Amino acid sequence: MNNLQNQGISKSDINAVSKKRPVPQEQMQREVDYVRAQQILTAMMNCGLISLSEFNKITELNRKTFSPLLAEIML
Repeated sequence: MNNLQNQGISKSDINAVSKKRPVPQEQMQREVDYVRAQQILTAMMNCGLISLSEFNKITELNRKTFSPLLAEIML
């Protein structure tokens, strides 16, 4: 079972959403910015610069800041 199925998201759900409306350029940029921020955050944690608790708190802030639509399926 893949990550999407574990979260109760089916491919048809994703296809239905994507067919209803195109994703605006600004939203796509927020998605890219969120992924980059999370990559940096992960590197910081792996280097011991931040703790897991700090990582989780900053991730929550990143989700609020960037409002990524795809955050849940990118885990």
